[in-house]
Amino acid sequence: MLRVGNDLVAADGRKVAIEDAIHLAPSEPTKILAVHLNYQSRTDEFMTKLPSAPTYFHKPITALNSHHGHVVRPDRCKWLNYEGEIVIIIGKTCKNISPDEAGQYIAGYSVGNDYGLHDFRDTDAGSMLRVKGADTLAPVGPGMVTDWDFRNKYIRTYVNGELKQDDNTKNMEWDMNYLVADLARTITLVPGDMIFSGTPANSRPVQPGDVVEVEVEGLGRLSNKIVHGSSPIRSDVGAQPTESEEVISTAMGGDWEFRGIRTPSKDLYPSRIEEK
Repeated sequence: MLRVGNDLVAADGRKVAIEDAIHLAPSEPTKILAVHLNYQSRTDEFMTKLPSAPTYFHKPITALNSHHGHVVRPDRCKWLNYEGEIVIIIGKTCKNISPDEAGQYIAGYSVGNDYGLHDFRDTDAGSMLRVKGADTLAPVGPGMVTDWDFRNKYIRTYVNGELKQDDNTKNMEWDMNYLVADLARTITLVPGDMIFSGTPANSRPVQPGDVVEVEVEGLGRLSNKIVHGSSPIRSDVGAQPTESEEVISTAMGGDWEFRGIRTPSKDLYPSRIEEK
């Protein structure tokens, strides 16, 4: 569908107002991958240094959500954080390629929000499965943009209209092509797969009723409302939500999560995004 003013127009001429449309995620991934640290502002916020190469985690495909989809904060949980990001969407099967070749395998880009439920920060030995993998915690949209140049583009996150995150892709350590090539060394990427490329500083907790919007220059604006989950986290099985030093420090932008990470060698990573 094409956007014409405030309407979406189908190929047969039918129109629907954007606000009335039911949005879907822009692809159907077999996997959703995400990088931990990438923006310099986020690294500085955690008072740490980047590792010598990107590190990643996996969000289940059941976490996938869409533009205007509700993001659920489960009952008994308090520390749900937004993380505005740019999402890479793979266009064709990709394995063992160079960064220079990676662009040929990218279908396009979208806007994402890598929500984290930090109440479970004490569990899963760093994999962040429960922190980042709960249902609804990976909204992507409003659509996919092809032929988008990722260099020198702003990325901003708003909560109830107030600017919270404000950065630029020139401040990413590893660019989109590098991330795709790095992952494809050992993991076959297939059409529709998504890669969340990192968030800037100032990820903070949000509350039920809040509206969180992520805007990326040239990609549009993703909007989601936080809602209270009616089903509580069960207390008769598994690790329980906590408010440890690690939980609160990470949720509020402290340095707990990334203490002791080594400094990278700039000479080894020439793919840092440069402003054109």
